[in-house]
Amino acid sequence: MPGSDSQTGPWETIEALQTALAGERYLVDEGLATVLFLALRLRKPLLVEGEPGVGKTELAKALAAATGAPLLRLQCYEGIDVHHALYDWDYPRQLLHLRAGGDEALYSERFLLRRPLLEALDQPGAVLLIDELDRADDEFEAFLLEFLSDFQVTIPEIGVVRAEEPPAVIVTSNRTRELHDALRRRCLYHWIDRPEQRADARLHVEDHNSPVSS
Repeated sequence: MPGSDSQTGPWETIEALQTALAGERYLVDEGLATVLFLALRLRKPLLVEGEPGVGKTELAKALAAATGAPLLRLQCYEGIDVHHALYDWDYPRQLLHLRAGGDEALYSERFLLRRPLLEALDQPGAVLLIDELDRADDEFEAFLLEFLSDFQVTIPEIGVVRAEEPPAVIVTSNRTRELHDALRRRCLYHWIDRPEQRADARLHVEDHNSPVSS
C-alpha cells in the first residue's frame, strides 16, 4: 500500500488504524483492529464471518478509502468459476484479429480480459474483497487456495502470474456453509458480532468491573 513496505499503510500502531477507519465512519473494536493490523503486517488474508448486515463488506471499503488504494470486489455466487473471477478471453477481438490476418498469438495478454483476482495481482497495494465466499462451491474454494497461499495464479496459455506487491485481502462469509480448513489455515480470522451484541458485552464487562457497594 502507498507509503509502507510492511503493507500496514501509514499506521504504525493498532490505535492509528482504528483512528483511520473511524475517519471513514467505520468503528472497529480492539479485537478486529488487532487482527486486521496483523493481517496487513503479515501479508495474510483476513477472513471475517458474521450475520448479514454486521459490516463485513464495509470493512474492506473503509480500508481502501483510508489508504487511498483501489478496491477490487469479487462477489461470489453459486456457480462462479475461474472465468468470472480470474480471466477470460476477448473472443470477438480474437475473431477480428484472425479475419484481419494478424500474426500475433491469439492467447496473449492483448486479448486477456482481467477479472478481479487478476486485477488485484496487477495493481500494487490494492484492497481485494472476496465477498460471501460461502455462496461459492467447493471447487471454486479449492481454486482460491493457490491465490491465497502465494498471491499467484496459473494461466495455462501464459504461465504463472505473481503479484509484485500482494494485495490486502478480506474474505467474507455469512456462514451459510462451513468453509474448508485448508482455506481457513491460509487466513487470519475474526467473527463480527451485531452492534447490539458488542454493546451488551461491553456493558457486561463494565458491570463486572464496577466496585460492589455495600
